[in-house]
Amino acid sequence: MKAIRIALAELWGLFVEDATLTIGTLICIALAAFVIPRLGAPAPWRAPIFFCAVVLMLLENVYRGARRR
Repeated sequence: MKAIRIALAELWGLFVEDATLTIGTLICIALAAFVIPRLGAPAPWRAPIFFCAVVLMLLENVYRGARRR
């Protein structure tokens, strides 16, 4: 049973190394799907806004990771 738990933990780690990065990505997706259209952003601007949100989230994650080391 212990081996199965270790294997599942390793599998989880492959997909979700940093929980804040995962949560941030999910928040960006939710914003792009629900909030940005309701703000009245024109359709051609929705993808660039989503891209900028993801880039800012990734830069924050890299900055925080660099400060830890």
